[in-house]
Amino acid sequence: MPTADEMLSAAAVTELARCLGEAAPELDLSALRAAPRELAGMSFSERGRFVRDAVLAGLPEPYPAFEAVVRTALGDPRFTGWMIWPVTEAVAARALPAHFDAGLDLLAELTPLLTAEFAVRSFLDADLDRALAKALTWTRHENEHVRRLASEGTRPRLPWARQVKAITRRPDAALPVLDALHRDDSEYVRRSVANHLNDISRLDPELCVRTASRWLAGGAEPRLVRHGLRTLVKQGDPAALELLGFGPPAGLAVDGPRVRAGEVAVGEHLTFDFTLLNQGTEPLTLAIDYVVHHRKANGALAPKVFKLTTRTLPAGEAATIERRHSFKPISTRVYHPGEHALELQINGQAFGRLPFLLTTQVS
Repeated sequence: MPTADEMLSAAAVTELARCLGEAAPELDLSALRAAPRELAGMSFSERGRFVRDAVLAGLPEPYPAFEAVVRTALGDPRFTGWMIWPVTEAVAARALPAHFDAGLDLLAELTPLLTAEFAVRSFLDADLDRALAKALTWTRHENEHVRRLASEGTRPRLPWARQVKAITRRPDAALPVLDALHRDDSEYVRRSVANHLNDISRLDPELCVRTASRWLAGGAEPRLVRHGLRTLVKQGDPAALELLGFGPPAGLAVDGPRVRAGEVAVGEHLTFDFTLLNQGTEPLTLAIDYVVHHRKANGALAPKVFKLTTRTLPAGEAATIERRHSFKPISTRVYHPGEHALELQINGQAFGRLPFLLTTQVS
């Protein structure tokens, strides 16, 4: 992931001041021109707010005059990239509440230059139904970035963005937008729709599965639906798994998991294998995952599901599968030595929980 300085850098802010200054030479942009010297040590979000405020300090207060400057800058090919982020936030701050539709229209023009998915949240907060009505018109826009904005900007759990409480309370509110876009020609747009559906799964699993089922019946791309159901699949949700063809594994015998050693040090790998036997008379379509029950600081165990593979196992046949799981230190997880556990999860069902010991890292 890029650092704050690689995204909203001093050079980018200097270029932003140059673009706006050339768009309206009469403006006093002293705060924006001074901003690059103040950015050191700021996080990305802090930089965004700081530069947004500097833009607001320099551009005209009446929204129509503010918009005119931004539209003039749109004609400058240098006016693009990460500098657009604080500009979109300034648009939201200046447009609301009196220039609601005009502000959204301007965000639609800015979004192809980076994204306006974060700034649009202010409009959703201000008037959800009105903002969604505008987003629905974006689904018919010729530009894929604008169509994606309709889905991405209305996601219940958009990364980096604040939650819009009205959407988390009404996860079905943006379904007309998703219905319009789930068969979009652009993979970029369809991926956003799948991520939005996955967000819904965390709030209303039944709604998510019903929507996915309806889309599949209408000819939706199976890969999109699988991506949208990924969290439910990892959780072993029976309805989601069955929709994807992974029904209860009747007749499946599982031997394992077996570990090469019952003890592993932080920084090393746990190697394990297991054997599956289809004792039935029909092929089995299997979604095969495994669960590591990590020890927490308080001694309790917390499960984490890891994807392994999918496989069709013919009747009467067996398959042995091996995996190495890394305990290399990573920034997003703290390992606590002590007893852990390994478990298989096949079509959402748990098999063969096995304890093992995690020890301190070998120096």
